[in-house]
Amino acid sequence: MHETSGPSEQDRPSLEALTRGIVDSYQTGLRAEHIDATFLPSRDAAIGLLGLLHELVFPGFIGEQKLTSVNLLDHVGSIVAQVRESLEGQVDAALRYSRNLERDGQGDDCARCTELARRVTDVFLTRVPEIRRLLSLDVQAAYDGDPACRNTDEAIFCYPGVYAIFVHRVAHELFASDVPLIPRIMNEHAHSKTGIDIHPGATIGESFFIDHGTGVVIGETAEIGARVKLYQGVTLGGKADALTQAGRGKKRHPTLEDDVVIYANATLLGGDTVVGAGSVIGGGVFLTASVPAGHFVYNKPQDLKYRSAEKLKAVQAATLNG
Repeated sequence: MHETSGPSEQDRPSLEALTRGIVDSYQTGLRAEHIDATFLPSRDAAIGLLGLLHELVFPGFIGEQKLTSVNLLDHVGSIVAQVRESLEGQVDAALRYSRNLERDGQGDDCARCTELARRVTDVFLTRVPEIRRLLSLDVQAAYDGDPACRNTDEAIFCYPGVYAIFVHRVAHELFASDVPLIPRIMNEHAHSKTGIDIHPGATIGESFFIDHGTGVVIGETAEIGARVKLYQGVTLGGKADALTQAGRGKKRHPTLEDDVVIYANATLLGGDTVVGAGSVIGGGVFLTASVPAGHFVYNKPQDLKYRSAEKLKAVQAATLNG
């Protein structure tokens, strides 16, 4: 434990010495600083974009709630203008950042980055209606799949799984357009808010539902079909031999076909692991092999011991009395 009693006033290090010590640590090449470099995207701006897009995707639920057919067009137009300006700037910065890495920090010249950022932004905004269509199916799946859900409004307002898949569908569009860093910023923001970790590269079909959600992990190359339901603690991960940079670009995570259900705390690993359509994976299952369609996979029941409360008290009393 560090000594808590400080030196006398005259022996205290100067502010200049403290500052110099910290600045000198920046020169050690620990890869934990970004000095004399430009065009690093803004984490705050990327998260701010999610707020604007959340309102754009769920109008009347998020943000301004007094929307009418009279003011709707102006309201949406204002949000679209903000999204376009911010997203274009952040994508431009991300592309220049990536270019700078490719050049090993030797300059940030990227004549095409600004134009490419404009194109990526325009394509993304044209995809918003499709993102909304998919999310409406996800919301319906949350309602249909949870008898505790009173209505679809409750799913939009309250369910962490709905928020996580909203962020994923936004981030996945940007990931598919080869935008660096920003999709991961968005993904990790959702992860910190919900406990659900979905890599933006994962491919997820329509009507997807994560019930409860905490601890769910979905890896980059996972492929999920339509009408799939996951419970808390499910992991779609990679095997140990694929968890280094040597695994980059390879299929490392499982594939779930349509109508699969995976119960709590199941772990599925490997890019060659395929769960066939309509199959159910029981809680706590550890799986590294494929499952045919229409099968139920479960662990052998434990040898549980049952004892009445009265008998337990008698045994405890006998033990205490020798």
